[in-house]
Amino acid sequence: MILAIDVGNTNTVLGLYKQDELLIDWRVSTDRGKTIDEYGILFRNLFESNSFKLEEIDRIIISSVVPPVINTLDEVAIKYFGVEALIIGPGVKTGINIKMDNPKEVGADRIVNTVAANNLYGGPAIIIDFGTATTFDVLSKQGEYVGGVIAPGIGISTEALFNQAAKLPKIELNFPPKVIAKNTHNALQSGILYGFVSQVDGIVKRMKAEISKEVKVIATGGLAELISPYSEEIDIHNEFLTLEGLRFIEKMNR
Repeated sequence: MILAIDVGNTNTVLGLYKQDELLIDWRVSTDRGKTIDEYGILFRNLFESNSFKLEEIDRIIISSVVPPVINTLDEVAIKYFGVEALIIGPGVKTGINIKMDNPKEVGADRIVNTVAANNLYGGPAIIIDFGTATTFDVLSKQGEYVGGVIAPGIGISTEALFNQAAKLPKIELNFPPKVIAKNTHNALQSGILYGFVSQVDGIVKRMKAEISKEVKVIATGGLAELISPYSEEIDIHNEFLTLEGLRFIEKMNR
């Protein structure tokens, strides 16, 4: 079986594959200070609570935007799984030609998402990942990564608002009944969530004007399920897009 690990700034997503089938997935908090043994115990608990064994894993692939965690998980793979992990980075086959001024600047997660989009849906496509940052990545018809946009994510934006405005209450992220709110709670929900929907649709429309109107728009990430139904531009919601990209890359490099 294959263990795919996507380490983000806020959350780490794990997926357990048997051939091409995703058997189970987990989402845990990313902890830069966690030791090798603490991660090992976490993985063992997750596996055993779902009737899996660490010994069943014969391949591990890791994508990380948090450098301190990469080495730790690499050691975890060896110590607890007896496997040398494949880590997304230079020298790993992805099948994607990166058309950027400095290809090394592009985050591993963004490349992995583009690989998944190319293999599952084909180009041209725009991939939106709602993570700590909201990223927009463009896949050409020829299967090339041609650029993108990075915006502050919903979580960090709302935290900044609450931290700077002492009288504003923290709220749960749910869409209010109407855009025009009758109370502060709903007004915050409306401004934050409809604001982000408008940001997404506005950026995508401007991207389409530069590339093609006939482009698939794919959403993934923690808040994609919340935002997608309210967006006029998002065509596809795939919560496992990054894990699928890791699966494709692992197969290319086997």
